[in-house]
Amino acid sequence: MLLAVVTLFLYALAALPPSWTAATWRRLAAAALLGAFVLHLLLLLIDIGGLARGTQGMRWGFGPVLSMTVWLMIAVHTVESRFLPLPSVRLALALAGIGGVVAALAFPGDARHPASALAPLHFALGVGSYGLFAAAVMHASLLDRAERRLRGARGPAQVGMPLLQLERLTFRFVQAGFTVLTLTLLLGAFTAANAAVPWRWDHKWVFSLLAWGVFAALLAGRRLRGWRGRQATRWLYAGAGLLLLAYVGSRFVFEVVLGRISP
Repeated sequence: MLLAVVTLFLYALAALPPSWTAATWRRLAAAALLGAFVLHLLLLLIDIGGLARGTQGMRWGFGPVLSMTVWLMIAVHTVESRFLPLPSVRLALALAGIGGVVAALAFPGDARHPASALAPLHFALGVGSYGLFAAAVMHASLLDRAERRLRGARGPAQVGMPLLQLERLTFRFVQAGFTVLTLTLLLGAFTAANAAVPWRWDHKWVFSLLAWGVFAALLAGRRLRGWRGRQATRWLYAGAGLLLLAYVGSRFVFEVVLGRISP
């Protein structure tokens, strides 16, 4: 709990609006985001593994998965900021970090033993695809904001990089996320086909395949028809929403709304 409190404090410090602070304080806020990022990882390793509560098995509830997704998004920003600074997203990332830590603490989910040796890899790939698409959504939101400023004749938006470069970077994350999501679905199908329990359609498969189809259409449309701007980002948001419903959304309904363990 002490580790969580310190992590939340650092995220709150990083969330201070840059316009309210001096240059030195802004650097302190950036360092606070990095410190919170490191402590957030420790929280994930301790809490998802069940060590904090003395339980066996991994915790695969919607709270830890959401927290891991946020952490991966901040990890992308941490690496990216060394080459292409994006100071305008620090506030949003810090607030997302606070939400992720609180969600993992409030809704840790049930502790489970892996159903097969490949289950942890399947879980890791799934969360990885969440993180990559979350990074794509973050960059797409910057792209949309910059385009709105240009259309509104309010001058160029300060996003930290040229718009064409930002657009290319956004779709690199989409391509990487699509590749990891494809591997996740293939591994899941292989695991289900070799499991003792017969495979069946459920909400997670339906929403995951729908999301996969939307992302495939987005990449095909961009390659074949040159989709750009809002037309492309709308498809990205739709696919990300479906993917969020596939696991996080469905487990939220089971664990919080219905108050029982998700199958």
